[in-house]
Amino acid sequence: MSLKPQLEAIIYAAETPITLDQMIPLVKESVLAEAPEIDPIEIRARVRAAVEELIADFSNAAHGIEIRQVAGGYRMSTKPEQHDVVRAFAKSLKPPFRLSLPALETLAVIAYKQPVTVPEISEIRGVDSGGVIATLLDRKLIATAGRKAVIGRPILYKTSKDFLLRFGLKDIHELPSMEEFEKLLAASFQSDLLAAETAPVQSISEAATTDDHSRVEESDEEDSAEASEELSESVERAETPTGTHNQ
Repeated sequence: MSLKPQLEAIIYAAETPITLDQMIPLVKESVLAEAPEIDPIEIRARVRAAVEELIADFSNAAHGIEIRQVAGGYRMSTKPEQHDVVRAFAKSLKPPFRLSLPALETLAVIAYKQPVTVPEISEIRGVDSGGVIATLLDRKLIATAGRKAVIGRPILYKTSKDFLLRFGLKDIHELPSMEEFEKLLAASFQSDLLAAETAPVQSISEAATTDDHSRVEESDEEDSAEASEELSESVERAETPTGTHNQ
């Protein structure tokens, strides 16, 4: 049996990114059936070459999905140009993954300043961040990274493998620029705000006059703009150095 179709099926069926080390035992017999005398190094080389061929095949514009390296393994994902239609489909199936504005701010600081301590995060955000850290740990988006060698030895935090999976990143070096990340977080928060306010705004508009309805919409737009501005300021503060971290 051809190696490429087997690997394609394995990558497609895997719930999480699958590594070469995981795939090789699954297809080893097929490789040996075609070349009984090859050694383990050659088997690995053939599997890797077949995966690279699959990546090239799916990069063709005729395909709506691609095979990417994510968090140390391979997985299939939709191509960026198909994200709008896939996002619409996903929203029709289940509520999207959401975080509060404080959680988004804190996650942004950790992503770009890691490893970082809670006092350092709180200094950048301007508010206490202890409670938000617990939420992000519970969501498995961050993890501990030892302790900082200063008085009190505070715990250091970094983004987790689940963070890479959630955002589809190979590693933290694939993080977008601060400006792009700021826009991403602002858009996410605005979506939450609009979803939460849709029902009450519709109810008000049915009972109010045209003038009252206009005032409600203006108020909502102002609140959304203020929230976005707060998020922008917080992410911008994350660009300011806070001291030397243990790397």
